[in-house]
Amino acid sequence: MKKILLVAAAAGLMSVAACSKTETPVENNAEMVADNLETLADNVADTSNTTANPFAEDNAEAVAENIDAAADNVRDAADNAQ
Repeated sequence: MKKILLVAAAAGLMSVAACSKTETPVENNAEMVADNLETLADNVADTSNTTANPFAEDNAEAVAENIDAAADNVRDAADNAQ
């Protein structure tokens, strides 16, 4: 049974690898920028939990959501540039 699962997993990975496309430098950079923005959004969201001020917490969460939306916009722009 383990051998069957191993063969099936290997076949699946090989099919995914065969379908992958080569990314351009612009796509790579956009992906890195989007990843960095998402990390920043996570950090801001985590920071919002450390304040006792509910207004500051709400504002920090809104900022985190806006940064996360910006990351999505970067990814969408890179996809549409193809």
